[in-house]
Amino acid sequence: MKLNTLKPAEGSVKNKKRIGRGQGSGRGGTSTRGHKGAKSRSGYSRKEGFEGGQMPLQRRVPKFGFTNPNRVEYKAINLDTLQGLVDKTKAKAIDNTVLVENGLAGKNDLIKILGRGELTAKVDVTAHKFSATAVAAIEKAGGTVTTL
Repeated sequence: MKLNTLKPAEGSVKNKKRIGRGQGSGRGGTSTRGHKGAKSRSGYSRKEGFEGGQMPLQRRVPKFGFTNPNRVEYKAINLDTLQGLVDKTKAKAIDNTVLVENGLAGKNDLIKILGRGELTAKVDVTAHKFSATAVAAIEKAGGTVTTL
């Protein structure tokens, strides 16, 4: 080790520009901000979606239709999914807690049972809504339907 080979530890020295410390530093005057304009001034913050005066994308894109703020969203679960769940867990009754435990629904989801597929197991199903075909298939298999 020699004095001319000494270096600071890796990452200990930050190579930070010292801005606004006089003309002799090469970064005085405008302090690397350029001349005039919003970005040269203190307190500048770019507005969300601002594109330099060009019409922003949010305003350029056409908008259609109507979004109902009172829409009720249901998590749809079909009979074939229920049959797979019964085959896997051997459950006699299916309700929100069973569906949440098996990752088929979230704990705050409203659940609607739909009629795709076949249900062969006799199972008692409890949910917020049922389609007519789902009710018919569950009762045909010997199960019961309970609406919350």
